[in-house]
Amino acid sequence: MQYQTKNGDIRVNIGSKADLEARVRDKFKQKQGFSLATINLDHLVKMDRDSGFYEAYRKQDFVVADGNPIVWTSKLAHKPVDLLPGSDLVLPLCEWAASEGRSIALLGSTEAALNEAGNALATKVSGLHVACMIAPPFGFDPNSDDAADILKTVEASGASLCFLALGAPKQELLAARGADFAPSVGFASIGAGLDFLAGTQTRAPRWIRAMAVEWVWRLMLNPKRLWKRYFDSGLIMPRLVLQAIRDRD
Repeated sequence: MQYQTKNGDIRVNIGSKADLEARVRDKFKQKQGFSLATINLDHLVKMDRDSGFYEAYRKQDFVVADGNPIVWTSKLAHKPVDLLPGSDLVLPLCEWAASEGRSIALLGSTEAALNEAGNALATKVSGLHVACMIAPPFGFDPNSDDAADILKTVEASGASLCFLALGAPKQELLAARGADFAPSVGFASIGAGLDFLAGTQTRAPRWIRAMAVEWVWRLMLNPKRLWKRYFDSGLIMPRLVLQAIRDRD
């Protein structure tokens, strides 16, 4: 399923969890790095406004649907993809890594949150090894020389998978540089996924997620920060619906 932005098109190229598992396991076996992005309406809005973010997204090897509007419009276009939120992929990715004998790295958030998340993952996933944890300083620039040094540190740690919990667009921008500075590492941009595991942020209950209104939960918890984001996201929905109808086979 392909989505139009003002800077160009972006395609969801992984339609199911089984497909993602096969592709990631193959990368592990080949000792090759990769980048995984989870697209949603907010990302499409950002790509409309920021050509740099769009170019970073174009460099992502795997793009999955993180948001029900993406799933709904894919079905409307008769090109359905499954809902695969980044937060829901953390444990499966760790399980695939552990079963292939690969270690992981955690990058983002705070030192305290990373320690809690690392402990939670080690408890939940048998045989998982966390090779390194890095909490960048406030104001971290993913395009800086310091960011390149951090990527080299992750590569040197021996980790085959690195979770990026920096928020968009920083995490996707950093992942796009991975091929240059950490070519053997797979980078997964998962937003607040590590904070949910650490308990420093509270995710919506399952019944709310099942009703496809997790955004309401988030808005209630942080209205000042999120109301504009969701307003802008809603404005592009008519465009996506019309595009989906036009793209039907």
